[in-house]
Amino acid sequence: MEAPQKRCRKSVVWEHFHLETPNKVRCMYCDRQLAYFNNTSSMMRHLRSTHPAILQCAEDGNIPPVPRPATDTAGPSKQGRQRELDEALVDMVVKDLQPFTIVEDEGFMAFVNKLDPSYVLPSRKALKTMVTERYNISKEKTMEDLKKADFVSLTADMWSSINMDGYLGVTCHYITPEAKLATVVLGVRRFYQTHTAQHLMEAKALLMAEWGITTKVQCMVTDNASNMILSAQLLNLRHVPCFAHNLNLIVKKALDQTPLINEIRQKARKIVGLFRSSCKAKDKLVEMQGLMGRPALKLMQEVDTRWNSTYDMLQRLYEQREPVGAALSNLNSDTAPLTSFEYNIIQESLSLLQPFKLATTELSEEQRGTHLQEGLHSRCGGYESFRALALATLLDPRFKNVGFGNPAKAQEAEKQITLECASLMRSNTATPV
Repeated sequence: MEAPQKRCRKSVVWEHFHLETPNKVRCMYCDRQLAYFNNTSSMMRHLRSTHPAILQCAEDGNIPPVPRPATDTAGPSKQGRQRELDEALVDMVVKDLQPFTIVEDEGFMAFVNKLDPSYVLPSRKALKTMVTERYNISKEKTMEDLKKADFVSLTADMWSSINMDGYLGVTCHYITPEAKLATVVLGVRRFYQTHTAQHLMEAKALLMAEWGITTKVQCMVTDNASNMILSAQLLNLRHVPCFAHNLNLIVKKALDQTPLINEIRQKARKIVGLFRSSCKAKDKLVEMQGLMGRPALKLMQEVDTRWNSTYDMLQRLYEQREPVGAALSNLNSDTAPLTSFEYNIIQESLSLLQPFKLATTELSEEQRGTHLQEGLHSRCGGYESFRALALATLLDPRFKNVGFGNPAKAQEAEKQITLECASLMRSNTATPV
């Protein structure tokens, strides 16, 4: 297959490579295949690192050596080392979420040169091509795995970035032939359209078709947003509300409905804000932590949308109550410290919230737990009515009918299991051998 004429006029690399497929090129000298995405940077880099004599001849205007397959002017060991380091570089970028421009950073270039002066770093564009190739390989492998799965479920969520750009994320969950739970992110994409149920449905449908799972999806888990629920219905998918999201709403509402806790939270936020915004206050806290033999830990500020950040804020304040009190007494500030009574309330609240933090099943019977219990019954009581969840709980040997809060729901699930088993037995009996 001939190289594009336009490319031939622009770059000399086409004198040393064959275009095997629209996305693959082959070196004439060592037969190595490279990914090709309408740029020659990876080919130029290959010549520079593996066949420097060939490249030098081309740059000097001399006639390059006659191409000889299976020969390598740089030697097979160097070629293998180059590939090994390329793979390690791609691993680092993928695992550590590094930008492609890292290969242009002077410090990184100097560090790599110290480790191995013979290694030629790829350009930013070449690195992007290598990462794209790795993604395509991983995607192909995952799609093969998905073909083996009979059924899958999806989780979907939307959020806004710090720049208020909307994003949609969809994750797929399935059981492998080895009976292991597997999870793969189908996509995290910028959502330019309005967040209507129709637009969400179309975006999710495209992802499902792209990954070849349209007919395999059994349910979709989302938060309680009406557009998310309706998008699942438009896709004719069973919708299951996210338990973690409901748990967050339960605890957050319970905290908001407890006046005493709210007063303590307001004082705590003001204290944390002082030590996070004032260098003098921060230094004083570190000094007191050192004098008292405590670790120099920063205070944590709560985030309105996450109840567990309230837990973290109160827990850190309680752990550092003595250094915090000492630092406040040495500062010329109108920020009032928490009292011993308030710290006792914090301690009791932390004890009450800990089961939620650790996702356990028991709750305290204290008066301040009433709102939490009410929230659990109102928001989570319906989970036992979801047929798929009820049957999964009953069939799980860890839970069986003990996992039901309502015995009637357990009995109903048992009847459904019995009917399904009877239906399968009749079907197998009727099937001719």
